[in-house]
Amino acid sequence: MQLVEPRPSRPMPIRMTPLIDVVFILLVFFMLTSRLLPVGHLELANATPDRQAADGQPLPELTVLNDGRIRWQNRTLASEALVAELVRAGITEVNVGTRPETGLGHFTQTLGQLDAAAIQSHWKRDSGTTP
Repeated sequence: MQLVEPRPSRPMPIRMTPLIDVVFILLVFFMLTSRLLPVGHLELANATPDRQAADGQPLPELTVLNDGRIRWQNRTLASEALVAELVRAGITEVNVGTRPETGLGHFTQTLGQLDAAAIQSHWKRDSGTTP
């Protein structure tokens, strides 16, 4: 006595309707949960407050300008010259600010040069009110 019917010899067709429904639901989910931002901008959620070094002195404030130069202590320098000057001064930690029009390439290049010189950097968004 056989309790289970044998499987038919021909292959069972795959029904596409449930698969299409699942794909459509996933498409709607990802469309609703994603944001479309300009490719040239990077938004970081790293609001670094004004930090102070261990000895109580405020950290140097660097501002990356839209042409790639960096403003520090009321002077504007190229990034290579500024990093060399920071290393000579023995500075190992800085706050890096950006202007609203600063490009992502200049910002990441500055962070890379600071990191290569073993200078720890903290990003601080500039409101654009400073010169």
